[in-house]
Amino acid sequence: MYRIGFGIDFHQLVEGRDLYIGGVKIPHHKGALGHSDADVLLHAVCDALLGALALGDIGMHFPNNDPKYKDIDSKILLKKCYELIRERGYKVVNVDSSICLEEPKIKKYSLSMREIMAELLEIGLEDVSVKATTTEKMGFVGREEGLVAYATVLLVKGTDQ
Repeated sequence: MYRIGFGIDFHQLVEGRDLYIGGVKIPHHKGALGHSDADVLLHAVCDALLGALALGDIGMHFPNNDPKYKDIDSKILLKKCYELIRERGYKVVNVDSSICLEEPKIKKYSLSMREIMAELLEIGLEDVSVKATTTEKMGFVGREEGLVAYATVLLVKGTDQ
């Protein structure tokens, strides 16, 4: 009846790119580098959804060498992953996620991120958690060379739950 999925994603931070996290464009002097809009949080949630049902990973479904996914909005990718889950008779119970980055601080954007994910996944706001932490200046995240997101999802079989 229940399936748990875990997802993780990494992206480099570079000058000249917009920064999208959780479907929200966040003002910053660096953005995430990637084939799509490089939304590290939504990519981690996508992988968690896919992993819960052993459906592969985001790269398998949306290859980074396919021009149709160039600069695509990751909200579209999340919606497509959610549709794959629904086609198999599952729905999302909840999402728990964490983002690791030094800057920018995202507390004031986290509610919007939660609202976007709740709407796309057809769950309540109280069923989506977005947390953030730093790495205390250690590693590539601490040097502001990149960012990481982790996500765990719980799925339930059936629509009456």
